[in-house]
Amino acid sequence: MIRAFQGIVPRVGARVFVADSALVLGDVEIGEDSSIWFNCVVRGDVNWIRIGARANVQDMCCIHVTNGKWPTVIGDEVSLAHNVMLHGCTLERGVLVGMSTTIMDGAVVGEGCLVAAGSLLREGFQAPPHTLVAGWPAEVKKDLTPAQRELVQGIWPRYIRYKEAYFADGWPVAEAPRIPDPRPGFREGHPYP
Repeated sequence: MIRAFQGIVPRVGARVFVADSALVLGDVEIGEDSSIWFNCVVRGDVNWIRIGARANVQDMCCIHVTNGKWPTVIGDEVSLAHNVMLHGCTLERGVLVGMSTTIMDGAVVGEGCLVAAGSLLREGFQAPPHTLVAGWPAEVKKDLTPAQRELVQGIWPRYIRYKEAYFADGWPVAEAPRIPDPRPGFREGHPYP
């Protein structure tokens, strides 16, 4: 389901898949060829969310923001495994976040990082590019090996194939709702609730 909030309509790129049980709400932009899977919540109701091209948000992920302070920014070719929770953070291009991980306000995960399943990245955490991050609370463990880099880079192309298989099976390509008098988003001056 893709819904406007206070007149702010999500913006959806070409050939995006949004499962019918997912909710995308408010000031959200999703880049082309991305996918939002079953039972995900992407809630841009008190700040903005940007999801880059060719990203995948797997089943039961929750993406939210901090009112007036921390948006959530997800770069191109990012993979969020099942049950990831993001809140007011930034994930740069090509990051892979493992299942059941939580990433909190102000955290920045550098390009090409691998975040191990079940990790907690506390407020303000910084991960340099191409590193392994793991733990509860998380720490930067080491630079990625060539095999780990290959793993990180191999997930997002699979999810493009998966969503295309759903389209071939008759599932609809996502479209933003059309409403009368849509309003600009929070970044463009919409007042925070």
